[in-house]
Amino acid sequence: MDRLDLFPISAKIKNDSLTIAGRDPVKLAEEYGTPLYLYDKATLEASALDYKKALALHYPAPASVTYAGKAFLCTAIAQWTQAHGLHVDCTGEGEIAIALAGGVPREHILVHGVNKSTNDLKSAIQHAGTIAVDNLTELKRIHVILSEAKNLSRVMQDSSVAMLPQSDIVLWLRLLPGIAVDTHHAHTQTGQHDSKFGMTREEILEAAIFCRNNNLPLKGFHFHQGSNFRDASPLKAAIELGLDLAKEIGFANDWHFSPGGGWGVAYHEDELPQPDTNEYVRVIAENVIEGCKVRGLTLPHLHLEPGRSLVARAGVAIYRVGAIKRRGNKVWVLTDGGMTDNLRYAMYGARYSCLPVTGVGRERSEKVSIAGPYCESGDVLIEDLPMPNIEEGELIAIPASGAYHLAMSSNYNGSYRPAVVWLEDGKASLIVRRETADDLLKRDFGL
Repeated sequence: MDRLDLFPISAKIKNDSLTIAGRDPVKLAEEYGTPLYLYDKATLEASALDYKKALALHYPAPASVTYAGKAFLCTAIAQWTQAHGLHVDCTGEGEIAIALAGGVPREHILVHGVNKSTNDLKSAIQHAGTIAVDNLTELKRIHVILSEAKNLSRVMQDSSVAMLPQSDIVLWLRLLPGIAVDTHHAHTQTGQHDSKFGMTREEILEAAIFCRNNNLPLKGFHFHQGSNFRDASPLKAAIELGLDLAKEIGFANDWHFSPGGGWGVAYHEDELPQPDTNEYVRVIAENVIEGCKVRGLTLPHLHLEPGRSLVARAGVAIYRVGAIKRRGNKVWVLTDGGMTDNLRYAMYGARYSCLPVTGVGRERSEKVSIAGPYCESGDVLIEDLPMPNIEEGELIAIPASGAYHLAMSSNYNGSYRPAVVWLEDGKASLIVRRETADDLLKRDFGL
């Protein structure tokens, strides 16, 4: 398969060089430095439209698409989500703050998290429309915060929470279905019985009783079985379990159901073609519709959380090659970025592909491994990929870099997080500047 199909839909080869959205990565690298992340608006919008079209085709009741803040969130991305009416999934007060800076309204903010702190919950209650409750302890903590907010004398300094009416927040319960999807690594599975996420059926029922007894606004369920999967069939059993619980608890009108997300994307040419968004949505919609019909349930407001499948392909990482080392049959191409901006290989062996930015049509004459400059043997981006004879100083481009790269980035070895540039109709806009030494020292006060 053609590696170009892994890149944004606006990517083309012109004069044997890669272009994205009509822009030359060589010139962008000269202006903004490397490592450099490029985000293509056209690809983002095509992905969002695919989900909206599929929902309109397959689901006759209200439905929403939620952008996963944990994949990558900055003010510009938050602004983009609202131009398309998307919800935004935030984990904790930090991501909530970014969503607010991007103009995301309360009703479009959904808060997830396994062990939300009191500050996370207060921020969610103040600013979000929905909290997906992960456990009973968290539910009881929410009840305490809401109870205190009703009594101004007990919330002496936190007037923002004190002024918040309880009806402004909606609660979902996160179900642990005990069923995982097929992913390439255990670290990307979340739905199995021994997972740290969510509540068992018995805990869900206990939580529902607690909500009823304490007049908490329980409105729905959420579950998530894993990330970057291609076979939607394991969702069917989890949907059945969720609908059984909805029937048992007595959800009637105006309830919400979220079968999570995690639909995959192609990172390597061996994984092409790209997974079919329409098929993923069809499986979910048909099973929810039929399951509700059998149980006499009204159709819920259906929430889809596309995760990486919405944003990964829109992003491209540009690196400059420094040294090249040949160790027998092993060729190391060493770049100026690595595990500090893309931890996915070191974390769970993720596979990627790559193109040189110029001289794209050269014969792929040797297998190379691409690694970064950091003091870890695990600082690797790609292993044993057929490539042309790459030279020192060249630029290379790694596709499908839009999700879970910068969101998991670090300052290991004192590295600077890269700049991020937004590409739209031939125009390039800096949306996140490159870090500097001053940024590293801002929180460092010395003795």
